[in-house]
Amino acid sequence: MTAPRRLRRAPAVLLAAAGLVLGGCGGAASGTATASGHAHSAPASVSAPQGKYDGVNLPTPYHRPSFTLTDTSGASWDFTTVTKGKPTLLFFGYTNCPDVCPTTMADISVALRDVDKTLAQQVQVVFVTTDPKRDTTARLAQWLGNFDADLPTKFIGLTGDPSQLEQAQLSAGVPVAEDDGQTHSALLLLYGADDKAHVAFDAGNTPQDIAHDLKLVAAQS
Repeated sequence: MTAPRRLRRAPAVLLAAAGLVLGGCGGAASGTATASGHAHSAPASVSAPQGKYDGVNLPTPYHRPSFTLTDTSGASWDFTTVTKGKPTLLFFGYTNCPDVCPTTMADISVALRDVDKTLAQQVQVVFVTTDPKRDTTARLAQWLGNFDADLPTKFIGLTGDPSQLEQAQLSAGVPVAEDDGQTHSALLLLYGADDKAHVAFDAGNTPQDIAHDLKLVAAQS
């Protein structure tokens, strides 16, 4: 995982209000090489005030973003319309990522198995690729199937052209991915019934943190 060298057109709220330090997934250019040939640097970290959530308490909530992309069936998928008012986890990444992306999806999977089935059925999990060249709809569906196989609600994989994906990231308030999508936001955002994200998660959080905060957010609906 490598820290982004340049944050292109990232909204000020991301950096100033929350004091966020973001990272993404990396190749062998930097970090410590592993047996798989990938390189890893220190996990992304986020600094924000303590609060009622186990994740990162956001002093300025993020509004539920507005964007329309293509899902794994090839259909148009309007994020705002489909997820409005529902507990929603949103993450930007790519399927060939060696560390942050699969770890994040696995953490969500474990968290959803730790909560009541009724709650798990309500939660929308949306993964937006930052690497549309390699992440075809078929590839996204296959990869996400590794994490949601026995869950009551399937994970949603979304793709689009580069300009659509850039707009989606800007709408969500995260830096636009660089290095062919490999340097991207490491934040997992959780939106609630008020269509705002008061909490997010980074590499320092556990599945138990996600499960705890899902319960809190759902109780506020």
